[in-house]
Amino acid sequence: MSSFQDFESSPSKDMINTGLNNTITNLTPSLNFSSASSSSTISATTTSSSPPSTPSRYENQKRRDWNTFGQYLRNHRPPLSLSRCSGAHVLEFLRYLDQFGKTKVHTHLCPFFGHPNPPAPCPCPLRQAWGSLDALIGRLRAAFEENGGKPEANPFGARAVRLYLREVRDSQAKARGISYEKKKRKRPPQPPSSNATTQ
Repeated sequence: MSSFQDFESSPSKDMINTGLNNTITNLTPSLNFSSASSSSTISATTTSSSPPSTPSRYENQKRRDWNTFGQYLRNHRPPLSLSRCSGAHVLEFLRYLDQFGKTKVHTHLCPFFGHPNPPAPCPCPLRQAWGSLDALIGRLRAAFEENGGKPEANPFGARAVRLYLREVRDSQAKARGISYEKKKRKRPPQPPSSNATTQ
């Protein structure tokens, strides 16, 4: 498993572009997954005769997201070490990813504001969908602790990040006319009460 020191090595430009492109491609709600790209990143070194366990799609994506965030920190001006990373830097990363978004978010002045299925195109900006950002933060939060970070120092679990995600969810819900309210679980039907009077 990689450690905090992995972020200190200097990557090649191609490696940075590939990592960012992989994360950005997989930040869409459809979560496209290329088995060809994953197989090239999984090491094939096995020393035992038992068949190697293939990492799950979630584990592959989590590793790519973790590497991409590390590359983002290295490219930061000035470069940042993970130990100095805060919730504010995580917010910078999320805002940076917005430029690669594919979800239309209508402005207040747009005639389609609050319309889930606009009948015509509009010049409103494309953003990362709330669900994609929420899933990304969940994976990075887990990766931070798996790579030796302390839960209480986890920048991905910072209050500012939680508030930002809530704000993105609410603003996108209003702008796109989509409700993100949790569905209430239906209770199983109650059997008729046994208090029926007998005559």
